[in-house]
Amino acid sequence: MTFVKAKLLIERMAPGETAEIWLKGWEPIENVPRSIRELGHEILNMTRIADNDPLGLHRLLICKK
Repeated sequence: MTFVKAKLLIERMAPGETAEIWLKGWEPIENVPRSIRELGHEILNMTRIADNDPLGLHRLLICKK
């Protein structure tokens, strides 16, 4: 998921609501969590899902502030 899609998701959420975002590829893994923090939201957890996936599939859990 790109940051634009993540931002659209966050805009539809109520404050305090959580969401799960799946990231694949090194650029989204680096940029999406950083950008979410810069907007003032909280990263609850980020977990690598597939160790055998060369693009690095990750699960990101966020909370809207």
